[in-house]
Amino acid sequence: METASRVELIVKGNLPEVPSQYIQPPEARPNLHYSGDAASIPTVDLSSSDSAREAIGDACRDWGAFHVINHGVPIHLLDRMRSLGLSFFQDSPMEEKLRYACDSTSAASEGYGSRMLLGAKDDVVLDWRDYFDHHTFPPSRRNPSHWPIHPSDYRQVVGEYGDEMKKLAQMLLGLISESLGLPCSSIEEAVGEIYQNITVSYYPPCPQPELTLGLQSHSDFGAITLLIQDDVEGLQLYKDAQWLTVPPISDAILVLIADQTEIITNGRYKSAQHRAVTNANRARLSVATFHDPSKTARIAPVSQLSPPSYKEVVYGQYVSSWYSKGPEGKRNLDALLY
Repeated sequence: METASRVELIVKGNLPEVPSQYIQPPEARPNLHYSGDAASIPTVDLSSSDSAREAIGDACRDWGAFHVINHGVPIHLLDRMRSLGLSFFQDSPMEEKLRYACDSTSAASEGYGSRMLLGAKDDVVLDWRDYFDHHTFPPSRRNPSHWPIHPSDYRQVVGEYGDEMKKLAQMLLGLISESLGLPCSSIEEAVGEIYQNITVSYYPPCPQPELTLGLQSHSDFGAITLLIQDDVEGLQLYKDAQWLTVPPISDAILVLIADQTEIITNGRYKSAQHRAVTNANRARLSVATFHDPSKTARIAPVSQLSPPSYKEVVYGQYVSSWYSKGPEGKRNLDALLY
């Protein structure tokens, strides 16, 4: 019931300090008095695939991340997905939330929770975050009965949102492939059947944001992540040895290159290291849609970009290592370098 007590106390404003299990070690704590501005993160207009291809290549090389506009996903769908997520976390009673509690002993299990990593309870610093994870692709994993029933259109919207995000992810993987001079299908073929999870993250106001992280430093372990934010800043990218705050853009979608794409592109394109910081005054919400290989997929650099700099890895083993050891930036990916 630790999750329940934390959320209710924060909503009531009665929590004077951060519980010890959420306090980051000094070297991991954010410097909230200074962070660079990632306003210069590229924004790519997808209305012209020719110009977008070159811009995406530059962004993948320099940032591992970029915003996209004119992406084809209806703006009203982005807005509704955000509002449904906020409604679940802010309006649902705790009894309702706990009906959907995920299995905290299993990595990336579907449902509501607050504990991401699987280490021994006393060994893991918890993130100041609550989340709801939806399994949406392949269709055999999609079971809307596992998702909230209120508001009444919740399940329908999540399904439509997943469909639109998958189409966009496939388009982007094609453009990323072509930006390297590869056939359009190269990266998607290397990934294989796409497994999609949609994670709505809710970061409550924190009484001591200088001691905590909403989400610790990491790169995503799959192929490509598509993220939308509300209007509260908190997402940061690590670039040129500093943390840069990513400005929210309501109609744009943030694209994050993930670890398997770094491997497949043989390091030509790097996955984006990022984290989330908290604040004392306003809750923050984001929706991240992850597109990953199957657990049995064997991932290696494509032959056209030889000689390989990364060892082949079975994706399921990579995920298990990430969840059990913790990400600590990009250490799991670095371990695959020759």
